[in-house]
Amino acid sequence: MRNELILAILALVILAAEIFTTAGNKHKIITWSAVLFAAATVAGFLPHPEGELFGGSYRTDQMTVVMKNILNLGVLIVFLQSFDWLQRKENHDKISEYFLLVITTLMGMDFMISSGDFLMMYIGLELATIPIAALAAFERFSSKSAEAGIKLILTSALSSGVLLFGLSFIYGTTGSIYYADIAPQVAVNPLQTLGFIFFTAGMAFKISLVPFHLWTADVYEGAPVNVTSYLSVISKGAASFTFLIILYKVFGELLAVWQPLLYTLALATMTIGNLFAMRQDNFKRFLAFSSIAQAGFILLGILQAGNLGSTSVVYFVLIYVFTNLAVFGVVSAVSHATGKENISDYKSFYLTNPRLSLTMLMGLFSLAGIPPVAGFFGKFFLFTSAASAGYYILVFIAVLNATISLYYYLKPVRAMFIDKTDTPIATFRTSLPTRISLVMCLAGIFLVGFMSIIYEFIHAASFGL
Repeated sequence: MRNELILAILALVILAAEIFTTAGNKHKIITWSAVLFAAATVAGFLPHPEGELFGGSYRTDQMTVVMKNILNLGVLIVFLQSFDWLQRKENHDKISEYFLLVITTLMGMDFMISSGDFLMMYIGLELATIPIAALAAFERFSSKSAEAGIKLILTSALSSGVLLFGLSFIYGTTGSIYYADIAPQVAVNPLQTLGFIFFTAGMAFKISLVPFHLWTADVYEGAPVNVTSYLSVISKGAASFTFLIILYKVFGELLAVWQPLLYTLALATMTIGNLFAMRQDNFKRFLAFSSIAQAGFILLGILQAGNLGSTSVVYFVLIYVFTNLAVFGVVSAVSHATGKENISDYKSFYLTNPRLSLTMLMGLFSLAGIPPVAGFFGKFFLFTSAASAGYYILVFIAVLNATISLYYYLKPVRAMFIDKTDTPIATFRTSLPTRISLVMCLAGIFLVGFMSIIYEFIHAASFGL
């Protein structure tokens, strides 16, 4: 429970800093919060004892530690990319609140990943969800931001109700909320099958699987860019990890039920996400539908129902963190400097900001799965895991979708490098924290795919699931 305790202490330190820091020194909280969180991220890679707490409600093993470290890395990059935005005048009195809300949601996600029963999982889910709604509505003078917060809290409440309804069937048929007690009693019967379907629907809202995805684009567009990047990467990654763990640990005996269900969801999510992404010009809506399509690819790994599948999912999410945040980092920098968020605004961007253009290029290539960047290896292992389980038709459709995605991932590339305009985005210089975050993302995009030791380490940890 070390990671959660460190986060709780960090939240208390930030709260104390808010109380004792004068109004003229509030900006210093940004630097110290990022530095302290960087130290917490490093601490997560130290040896960690395995075991259980609270009668099995909370558990820690090597794989849960790996998952939490991936989320910590992503949040650290988001914090670095938030420097410029938080230093704006309208956010001067809300700096501490931003860090407290993000750290609180991260604590909830950690509890979800380490949960040993459905009560702990649900508490972690709500702890992760409610502060995110406040983050989405963070820009209080923006009607779009307020609308994003309202839509997120309403859809989250609905999805939580659906999920709890499903869990009530599971509890009613097994008499327990503990994973270890439920797993031996799971069987293909009407009540448990119905409960599982409702549970899956509730989790599908959190992961933005089709047809439970309709809130995603509107919330992403209305929320601040840095909050959108957090939603797209960290929130989706945590929900995917939790869904993976529960499917494997609790519902293994319902394999005949959930594999056809996930097959259908994967097919619909990949295809519809791609088709809608083609129509977008706003970068945040574009990346929203891109993230929906990527969630469909994640299901390919989960379908394998074995160590290869869990390894490929965790490995893909690690790559996705670096890849998506590289693109969001550039979008965030441009938005803060110019207020522009549309793809059409990036015409001739390479002529005025070549380094940011190349960073965006590498991020988009990785999202598309173009070799030799890391995104190619992430999708390759997902396809391999699904093929090993005999889902050849689904893999073929996934490859077709990956090919189709080249069209819309290359739209920003064409705008930056080919399309001409007389009024391109002016040359500007990003802050040091933003540059550090983009260097971290580029290092991940280029190194993770080639460093086989990372994949092997995740694969070794997956045997704990």
